[in-house]
Amino acid sequence: MKNVGEAPQEELATGERSTRNRVARSILDHGPSTVTDLAKRLGLTQAAVRRHLDTLAHENVVEPREQRVYGARTRGRPAKVFALTDCGRDAFDQSYDKLAADALRWITEHHGEGAVVEFARARIAAQAETYKKAMDAAPPEQRTEALAKALTADGYAATARSAPVGEQLCQHHCPVAHVAEQYPQLCEAETEIFSTLLGTHVQRLATIAHGDGVCTTFIPRSGGSTPHTAQTTNSASASTAGRNPA
Repeated sequence: MKNVGEAPQEELATGERSTRNRVARSILDHGPSTVTDLAKRLGLTQAAVRRHLDTLAHENVVEPREQRVYGARTRGRPAKVFALTDCGRDAFDQSYDKLAADALRWITEHHGEGAVVEFARARIAAQAETYKKAMDAAPPEQRTEALAKALTADGYAATARSAPVGEQLCQHHCPVAHVAEQYPQLCEAETEIFSTLLGTHVQRLATIAHGDGVCTTFIPRSGGSTPHTAQTTNSASASTAGRNPA
């Protein structure tokens, strides 16, 4: 029987995580901070703050730095401050998606949809240079797998697997999904570059931007064709991949 007031382990873990989030948020709001500053702002002991900072540093959310001193230095070593890393900043909501969508909207309004297509193709072509190097270094039968690994390194969490008369390239994450919902040209340019890299026509069966759980691209074997089952079950996604549902 539990003692009164004793919290389950999962509750304790949740409380710890919540407090660490408060520590990181305080650094985001106030800039690089000392242990003393954080303890005063959050109503915690300095020992507790240090413990949370150690965990956050281990998770690459914060990093210690030497405090900048403006004007004449006082005696003694400068106080150590803790600042958010790039990884730590990315954990908080930022307006990158909105900024990208606003930029593409401006391009559309001033230069037309054709300019968005050109941008999408230029963007993925630049990324594809790295993908091509990885694929060129792989045996022919492992080129799709090499592409998946290169995409994973770019944040797409991709895998390759066998499928009837071909292979499927699955991207379990899309860093630009929210923008691609509004601008399917990004998905279409990506499909085009996959076809170029693999040297064969490919078919996009589903996209995260269109509301599917995974971006799925069918790659036929040489001389093969899209399996009938894939055509039947995925025809809607294939024809509207990356497009907003009606």
